[in-house]
Amino acid sequence: MKNITLLAAIAILFFCSCKSRQYSRNNKQIEKAANKQNPNYTSYTTVSYIDAFKTVAIEEMNAYGIPASITLAQGIIESGSGSSSLAKYANNHFGIKCTSDWKGKAYYKDDDKSNDCFRVYKDARESYKDHSEFLKRKRYSFLFELDKNDYKNWAIGLKTAGYATNPKYPDLLIGVIEKYKLYQYD
Repeated sequence: MKNITLLAAIAILFFCSCKSRQYSRNNKQIEKAANKQNPNYTSYTTVSYIDAFKTVAIEEMNAYGIPASITLAQGIIESGSGSSSLAKYANNHFGIKCTSDWKGKAYYKDDDKSNDCFRVYKDARESYKDHSEFLKRKRYSFLFELDKNDYKNWAIGLKTAGYATNPKYPDLLIGVIEKYKLYQYD
């Protein structure tokens, strides 16, 4: 019985090790492609991030009804103002994970679980569009009954709907919106 348990433990370790190497190779390919596509990448400050993406956030607001302030604040928080590895290599500014219907490339990173699967986008604009599409899911539908200028209730509603696990997420969003006056883009 001990031998069977030992063999099972070794097999599990081997499987996990192989998967981890596979994820690492996958990420290296994605990082190499990102570095080739954008060899002069420089990190954003929060202000330069806002300047770079406010127009995209406004376009998404006009197309989908999501306050631009919420979109920008989420991008700032989720991507570290565009400086996270997900933003830099996967163009994923919102920490959107792979789902069963995701057919695109994947980037693996420890998050809620080890080697969580995150979506890879061709550029930041595609990430912003997918964020809008993501929020059009049924679980977020009640948010669209709110006024697009009501960023406070949008922030609370995102947490209520399960967008983030951090209990302080609404306060973080509202804090960023008010600090940088992002409500001016709504």
